Amino acid sequence: MATSSWFTRFASMASRATGRAGTFALAALVIVAWAVTGPLFHYSDTWQLVINTGTTIVTFLMVFLIQNTQNRDSQAMHLKMDEIIRAIEGAHNGLLDLEDTDEEMLDKITRRYRALAEQARRTVAGGVTTGEKAAVKSELRQAERALDDAIGAIKAAPEGEPATDSNAPARKAGA
Repeated sequence: MATSSWFTRFASMASRATGRAGTFALAALVIVAWAVTGPLFHYSDTWQLVINTGTTIVTFLMVFLIQNTQNRDSQAMHLKMDEIIRAIEGAHNGLLDLEDTDEEMLDKITRRYRALAEQARRTVAGGVTTGEKAAVKSELRQAERALDDAIGAIKAAPEGEPATDSNAPARKAGA
């Protein structure tokens, strides 16, 4: 494994430390100590400014640490899912980097997967006769071909341009 940057190591360490019960207890203790000192400082503006400034600074810095941690976790999850997709025979390899696809294409692929799921549920529910099963299988094959075309469009779209069905490679006869 490559060594990570100082910020990544710091963010990981800070993320682990701030997520512990002891850290929460320490923060609660600081708030209690601040509240107890209120009468000592006559609840002055400076007394209030101390807690406001401290919490603002901590919150500001934590936003960046949390975002860094979430970005790394999300990227690792995507890579693990990509590896699962790649390793499973029959899976659509075109879905490997789907997180980089534009919203419109994601919506289109989502609708197609929902249609596949609905057709599969109808088949499993047992409300389909033998004659209808052939029709449902044909619909499933059509939906899968449409999904393959959409994925092909994603891969064939020029860099920086949205993928459309017109970018999809031509389907071979009999496929």
